[in-house]
Amino acid sequence: MTIAFLSIGSNIERRRNVRAALAGLEAEFGPLNTSTVYQCPAVGFAGADFYNLAVSFETDLAPDALVDRLKALEHRLGRRRGEHKFEDRPIDIDLVMYGDRAGRSGEHRLPRQDVLKRAFILRPLAEIAPGFVHPVAGRTLAELWQELSDSDDGALEPVES
Repeated sequence: MTIAFLSIGSNIERRRNVRAALAGLEAEFGPLNTSTVYQCPAVGFAGADFYNLAVSFETDLAPDALVDRLKALEHRLGRRRGEHKFEDRPIDIDLVMYGDRAGRSGEHRLPRQDVLKRAFILRPLAEIAPGFVHPVAGRTLAELWQELSDSDDGALEPVES
C-alpha cells in the first residue's frame, strides 16, 4: 500500500461539491485523512474564490489507475474539462504526491511541481502530513510550508464547518 496525497478544489457550489467529493473518495478508497478547508482566490483567471483542501489515504492502485478513478469521480460530480486550463469548476481532484515516487508515471509527473509553489496545495498537505518528506525537495511538508508562508504567497482563510 502507498499513501496518495490529493488536492481538492471547487469554486462552483463549493460546499456541496467538496462534501460530495469526500463522500465519493471515502466510498471508493476507505478512510480519509482530511485537512481544514481553506478559501482562497482563483489563480490564473478571474473567478469566484475556491475552497481547497488536502486528502490522503492508502491505496494499492498504480498512479495512472488512481488518476483515472479520480477523473471518473470528477465527471460524476459534473466536471467537464474545457479548452482552458484555468476556469471555474465544480470540482478538481488532483493526485499531487504518491508516496516517495518522483518522476514520470505515464502522463503524470510526481510529485506535482505546484506542491512547492501554491499555498492552497502546500498548507493543507502540511497540516495532514507535517513530517512527510517531499521526495524531491528532501524536506518535510511543514518545513516547506514555513518557507512558502514566509514568502507571503497568497491569502488562505480557513472555512468554518
